[in-house]
Amino acid sequence: MRHRVEGRKFGRETDARRLMMRNLVRSMVEHGQINTTLAKAKEMRRHVERLVTYGKKDTVHSRRLAYSVLGDRDLVKKLFDEIAPAFADRNGGYTRVIKAGFRRGDNAPMAIIQFVEETAVTKKKGSIKAKDLNK
Repeated sequence: MRHRVEGRKFGRETDARRLMMRNLVRSMVEHGQINTTLAKAKEMRRHVERLVTYGKKDTVHSRRLAYSVLGDRDLVKKLFDEIAPAFADRNGGYTRVIKAGFRRGDNAPMAIIQFVEETAVTKKKGSIKAKDLNK
């Protein structure tokens, strides 16, 4: 029975599962949204929302907790300076999971997970050249 059993295993051992979640969370903080399977997106949402809550507290201890997950000072700085202030007046629900059809190879349900606030992660502006517009 699965009574009071929390989390998904994804057919991986504990260390591999922990690293997979850590990599997904890092990508989410870095890019603002990622495309993954529905089960991974639902499980990852727990970790990302906890990190945003750390960012809203903005204490030395919460920065250390965030660093223990992200493992990169630049990502911690981005979380605390850009992402978390956008959610200052929100009490949870910082991410959304959008179903995105099925993967071609194995028909796995896919999803896009992204932050609710579009201003949370600034998008990189690319220059459009006149040559690109003529194509």
